[in-house]
Amino acid sequence: MTVLLGLPGLRTRRPGADAQRPLADAYGRVASDLRLSLTDRCNLRCTYCMPAEGLDWLGHDELLDDDEIVRLVRIGVERLGITTVRLTGGEPLLRRGLEGLVSRLAALEPRPSLALTTNGIGLASRAQGLADAGLDRVNVSLDTMDAATFARMTRRRRHADVLAGIRAAHAAGLAPVKMNAVLMRGINDHEAPALLRWALEHGVQLRFIEQMPLDAQHGWSRTAMVTAAEILERLRAEFALVVDPAHAAARGSAPAELFRVVGTDQTVGVIASVTQPFCGACDRVRLTADGQVRTCLFAREESDLRALLRGGADDATIADAWVVAMAGKQPGHGIDDPSFLQPDRPMSAIGG
Repeated sequence: MTVLLGLPGLRTRRPGADAQRPLADAYGRVASDLRLSLTDRCNLRCTYCMPAEGLDWLGHDELLDDDEIVRLVRIGVERLGITTVRLTGGEPLLRRGLEGLVSRLAALEPRPSLALTTNGIGLASRAQGLADAGLDRVNVSLDTMDAATFARMTRRRRHADVLAGIRAAHAAGLAPVKMNAVLMRGINDHEAPALLRWALEHGVQLRFIEQMPLDAQHGWSRTAMVTAAEILERLRAEFALVVDPAHAAARGSAPAELFRVVGTDQTVGVIASVTQPFCGACDRVRLTADGQVRTCLFAREESDLRALLRGGADDATIADAWVVAMAGKQPGHGIDDPSFLQPDRPMSAIGG
């Protein structure tokens, strides 16, 4: 459900009252990390995300254009304390003119840290250009080291392209290059050690993510999900892992619990979104590709900033609307609540 934050309902701003305000909620959390979706389209059809035939994509006129995106991010960094912007999708590399958009975002003051989450297809030819434009780091999704398993999971034969993209990102200095992996029971769950070996060999920071109920098919099952405990059990069958006190102390709002691989200076992370939720430390806010504020991946409501943009609202009014939206953030995602319902939008339409 979209909540229209109309102009009359917002408090009047005093002239000159443009001091930065936090995107705070009722539970003391402050959002400073913006997850910004650039498109709902994707060139893979991952089985845990969408059906083989894909989805009904947003129309061109529904998407925020570059000027609208830059304006919203500028309001976020100037007025609302946003310090990190992660570009997501769908697949953000499908956004035309991405390098130009990155350059404009990097020119904002104060400059936000800029990251990209991608499936890696096409990254090999664009990593250097994105780095030159101002991109700071990249996360690449890769669930398997086996090309046949990749084709089974994504319904596309592009495994070599993803590997090439990771290597290109590393060469372009988009450090640290992180690799996100989801394990599926009976499909790739035996590959945890192989994924870690490859990451260690190539200087990539691997993060395993518990599968979340965000698939378009609504076929997620908690009993079928490979848990964080199982992931660690598989890894420890071949690697010695220890909790590094320095990493633990510095974790803050980071979703991944990090483990140092003994005998190396590298870490592996596990994001236990379902079994060990970290909602109490969440500092993220999301904007969909069509300009809707989402306070959580699992939110059932959205707040419409696109309507304000296109209705002629000034920056102060848009900032007010954003603050009001964040004030209503729920204490947690509620997956364990008997009344939990998956959001209407799947992950590809929300932005990771």
